[in-house]
Amino acid sequence: MPGGAKTAVAWLASVAPDPESCRREWERNPLGVALLPAGKAWDVLIVPSRLGRPTLDVLSRVLDQPGPVLVDFGDARTGFFVPAGTAARWLGTGVRTAGLGTWIVVPHPGGPAYPAGPSSGGIRWLIPPDGTGTLTDPALLELAMHEAAAALAVEGGEG
Repeated sequence: MPGGAKTAVAWLASVAPDPESCRREWERNPLGVALLPAGKAWDVLIVPSRLGRPTLDVLSRVLDQPGPVLVDFGDARTGFFVPAGTAARWLGTGVRTAGLGTWIVVPHPGGPAYPAGPSSGGIRWLIPPDGTGTLTDPALLELAMHEAAAALAVEGGEG
């Protein structure tokens, strides 16, 4: 396992009730996923991919390294990792939150997308964690979402 992925595994597994069990789950689970609690080291803001991908494009233009980003279930939703506590304060509409008391399916940061294949409806990293704990600033994420939504409105002839 490359060094970055090994560090990312340790960072992600650190939130699990039993980090070593989490690592084993990633190794043994044929889907390459583990269930992890949100709200400890990070929360996840989940947006429809129609808005998520353009939002990531905006973030990638202004940040050297956005925080981890997942895409799941046939690319229907995009999940942005943000600081813990963000979900409890988030007021945006159309955004699902995973914070304290919720769990999310997380793929191994160095493994293949689960399950393999573009139309299989799996979950994968668009931006895998780097192990340093980098997260996306929620205020910057909100501004990026507004910019992406405005661009979509103009493209759709709504603006």
